[in-house]
Parts: sequence; structure tokens; C-alpha cells
Amino acid sequence: MGAAGEDDLAGVSGRERFERDGALRFEGVLASAEIKRLRALADEQVRDRPGARLIGDLWLASFLSEGAPARVAINLTSPAARPVRAVMFDKSPAANWSVAWHQDRTVPVRERREVEGFGPWSLKDGVPHVAPPIDVLARMVTLRLHLDEIDADNAPLRVAVGSHRLGRVAAGDAAERARSMEQRVCLAGVGDIWAYRTPVLHGSDRASGDRRRRVLQVDYADFDLPGGLEWRGLAA
Repeated sequence: MGAAGEDDLAGVSGRERFERDGALRFEGVLASAEIKRLRALADEQVRDRPGARLIGDLWLASFLSEGAPARVAINLTSPAARPVRAVMFDKSPAANWSVAWHQDRTVPVRERREVEGFGPWSLKDGVPHVAPPIDVLARMVTLRLHLDEIDADNAPLRVAVGSHRLGRVAAGDAAERARSMEQRVCLAGVGDIWAYRTPVLHGSDRASGDRRRRVLQVDYADFDLPGGLEWRGLAA
């Protein structure tokens, strides 16, 4: 798995680097047939929107639970890791945007239940989302599956190295905190996976040119939520 293997040869294991930096690239993980199937999903689901939450596709649920992405998540967490959210992003000339420095803050659940430390609540595409305590997010892993080449002009994600260890960062302080840290530009080839600790500070610019930038972002967790809250998951 590309970059992670190179780290092993240098005496630093991939998982150690991941925990240290909060980000790790796995090269050439996805097979051509899987890329083709995921691109078809992007064409079907996104349709010139910024992104779409993917729920109810049986092949996708099986692939993310048992295929190569699941093995990456398991290697970085534990055998209990499972996908709890999948969002397809498709930057293109018809739908292009920039993303300011931020932390991902909310998780999707099946229904609203009042649990201490969880909140505020919101609805996204009719699905209840809640901001959990930061220690919940810190245990999660986010994978980005790249379906197009990501060079410097095609809106690569930028991460603030080690920022997953800062705890909760106020939205108004995110850019300043990121500027004070080493920043990594996450270039990728078709079929690569970038893995992140979910609370890492990240952002991206608008894409330039007329290419697409299709990315499937998947959150994994290897634990249950407290107080009767349940992960929404990918099932219909």
C-alpha cells in the first residue's frame, strides 16, 4: 500500500505515522473495476451537486464493509471497524467550491436521543446529525477514495499535520491554528486512499480547469455510541 509500506522500510510503521501526523496515503488500493463502479455511482447520485450522502446501495455497503477500504480502516483501528457514513463529492466546472479550514464535527444517527455531551443537532437530507464529544471523533477514521488524479490544480485536500491532537478547535480559530502548523498537500493518483483521523484540521481550494475531482469520503468507527444512539450506517 504505497506510502505506508515505504514508512515501514524507514523504521516508522504506517500506523505510527498515522497516529503522529493524522494523515496517511495508501497508493493504488482500488482496482479498476471498483473505480469504474464508484464513478458510475458519482454520475448517478451527485449530478452537478456539491455532494451526496450514499445510503441503500447494497454493493457499496458490502464493498466498504468487506473490501480494500475496510482493510485499511481495520489496519488503522481494529477488526470491529465499520463504515458509518459515505459521501460522494464531485468538483467540476458545473459544481466548484472552496472549503475553509475546519474540523468535521457531526455524525449521522438513526434517531434523535438526548445524551449528555451530544449536541447541537441538525438535519441533513432528512438524516439527524449530532455533534458528539471530541473524544468520539478522535476515535474515528475518515477515508477518502480518489476516483480522479489529484494534482496541485485539482483541489487537493490540505491538512494541518498533527492537528487531530488539538482537541476541539473553535471554528473562528481554525485558520490561525492551521497556519501555525506544518501543512500537507494531499496529492493522489486514481485508486489511492488517503486516511485521516476525523478531527484533523483540513480545507481545500476551488479546482481549476475543466476536470472532475470525484472523491468518496467514508467515516469508519469500531465502537458503538452511548445512551441508545445508533450510527445511521449505509443501509436503506
